Amino acid sequence: MDKIIVLDFGSQTTQLIGRRIRDMGVYSEVIPGDTPLTDEILNLDGSGPDKVRGIILSGSPESVYTEEGAVPDQKIYTLGLPLLGICYGLQRMNYDQGGLVEPLPKREYGRIGVKIHSRNSITNDGLAAQFLVGFSPSFTAWMSHGDTLTRLADGFREYGISDTGYPAVVIHDIMPWFGLQFHPEVTHCERGIEILSAFVFGVCGASAGWTMEQYVEEVRASLAMRVGNNPVLLLISGGVDSTVAGALLLKTLPPDQVHLMYMDTGLMRKDETKTVKAALEKLGAKHLHIIYCEEEFLTALKGLEEPEAKRKAIGDLFITIQEREVVRLGLPDSCFLAQGTLYTDLIESGKGVGKKAHLIKSHHNVGSPLVDAKRKLGRIIEPLDKLYKDEVRRLGRIIGVDEEVVRRHPFPGPGLAVRILGEVTKEKCGILRDADAIFIEELKRRGFYDEIWQAFAVLLPIRSVGVAGDVRKYGWVLALRAIVSSDGMTADVYPFPTKDLLEISTLITNTVKDIGRVTYDISSKPPATIEWE
Repeated sequence: MDKIIVLDFGSQTTQLIGRRIRDMGVYSEVIPGDTPLTDEILNLDGSGPDKVRGIILSGSPESVYTEEGAVPDQKIYTLGLPLLGICYGLQRMNYDQGGLVEPLPKREYGRIGVKIHSRNSITNDGLAAQFLVGFSPSFTAWMSHGDTLTRLADGFREYGISDTGYPAVVIHDIMPWFGLQFHPEVTHCERGIEILSAFVFGVCGASAGWTMEQYVEEVRASLAMRVGNNPVLLLISGGVDSTVAGALLLKTLPPDQVHLMYMDTGLMRKDETKTVKAALEKLGAKHLHIIYCEEEFLTALKGLEEPEAKRKAIGDLFITIQEREVVRLGLPDSCFLAQGTLYTDLIESGKGVGKKAHLIKSHHNVGSPLVDAKRKLGRIIEPLDKLYKDEVRRLGRIIGVDEEVVRRHPFPGPGLAVRILGEVTKEKCGILRDADAIFIEELKRRGFYDEIWQAFAVLLPIRSVGVAGDVRKYGWVLALRAIVSSDGMTADVYPFPTKDLLEISTLITNTVKDIGRVTYDISSKPPATIEWE
């Protein structure tokens, strides 16, 4: 089976590159950018199961001229394999070959036009022509960089320029080396998929031979081999990720070997415990342990207002209770801990694949010191850690998870604690839970729910004056959030018809007596994140 390697230099969208290629039916593997390129990894003679057809160098938050900028194995330039440098990857190739990279006077960020030069003669034995098939004469690209190429290395030629006047598409005259100063992997880049496809199929000559069904079988085989006869404990939140992870375990291992633990933290959605119990029992769970621990979580959160402090407190308490309950259940030390961690969780927690990703926010199942300790002991299983949310949904459908569960909107691990800005109290949780339930139910009733990637309500730490009947009212302010996305890494605001937004707002303020005002969040990602905290 043909394979494309993606070198991860720390970009927030690196895994998107690999995911786009997998969507084309070509197997891709993301590895740290400074990984030594051994014969076992490359398998250029085709004797192993996966033969590398090309290598992509990803973006990075660093600069190539600093010590923090990761350097790839220089063997990469002697293999004769097609190379595609994206953003930092292009700058890395140019710098390594003797070119110059310098800071921009003003950072290029977001949608920027690119024009392809028609005057440049095409060389490179036709590979340049095959690559340029994926481009329009002019298009809108997505950029995110503070450096630019100020002198091209020998052999490199500029084929495209940004509207701001900087090199955007660069190709080597002789070697099969290609570079883009923009990110074709993000959905906002016009013809991004066509550009990647031109590299994968046209330049690399890769053949499509990978499917999600195949991935499921590989993961199941790996799980069965690693776990053996040991019990596995999975912490269930009730969301898509942990439910699919649970279903995967139940489809792979004997049900008696799988223990599912759900904590009713008091930070969950309305009627969550009842919904989760029914869904997991339908999947065949024999050992479902429901822990009622609302008071413990509210006590741990008392007085905390800073988002990361809340996340850390929740993460530590999750593990503390889990370890306590493991002892109570009598599970042996050999028990594995499974989690529904996605690649986006790892990326935003600064984990990624390599060591260069920046921290966006910690996740309770990624960033906690206690989880890190478990990880070092090799007792953590994360079967979804190379997947994005929509891929998890596809996996869930393949292994028979109910559509009602699979299509459910994402919900953060810390729950309502990161949707209540400021200190978390039982009263605030009740107010937000009721308002959020109304919002979601109305989206379903009006036919919007399946068009939206994620929708939720946020309780703001301010009160606003209003009037209820003839009485002056001083109520909480609620923000509604609804976004559309294909992967959760970038997102746009859902364009509600004004009539529906007004009616939903009125219904919330009329029903939830403590809400005095409703606002709608119109910020995209980036610059905002999807969640407020």
